[in-house]
Amino acid sequence: MHMTEERDLFGRACREAGLKQTPQRMEVFREILAARDHPTVEALHGRIRERMPSLSLDTVYRTLAAFERCGLVCRVRCASGEARYDQAVRPHQHMACTVCGVVTDFSWPEYEAMDLPRCVSEWGQPSVVHLVVEGVCQACAAGREEEAKENACVSAD
Repeated sequence: MHMTEERDLFGRACREAGLKQTPQRMEVFREILAARDHPTVEALHGRIRERMPSLSLDTVYRTLAAFERCGLVCRVRCASGEARYDQAVRPHQHMACTVCGVVTDFSWPEYEAMDLPRCVSEWGQPSVVHLVVEGVCQACAAGREEEAKENACVSAD
């Protein structure tokens, strides 16, 4: 995605959500779009502070919460309990290794096309449906955890 497209998407989403467009929010959004490793809040904060030293960790937390409410980002919950963040611009699912912690995107159009079971609509109105497949990646199963972490940017799409 080019910077102009990022800015347009960001501007449109902020207007629709009633969010003020600030340089801090734009940097968080830009970093999430560029990130391929599903970063934690702390990792995002560290990366952005290299460009914006005055950015507080609290601002990153609040920005991600606002973005999550308006559908710009999604929180990926892993078995470790650690929250990771990803862009929500295109539909996709996640695989998370319980050994090395690497989260990888994959696409499953058949899953995306499925209707939720009736018991879900009888329960209420879901706002978010995420699929996270958890297990041990091939590299960790073979005892190569460092290789898994080095290849964290590889998408399975």
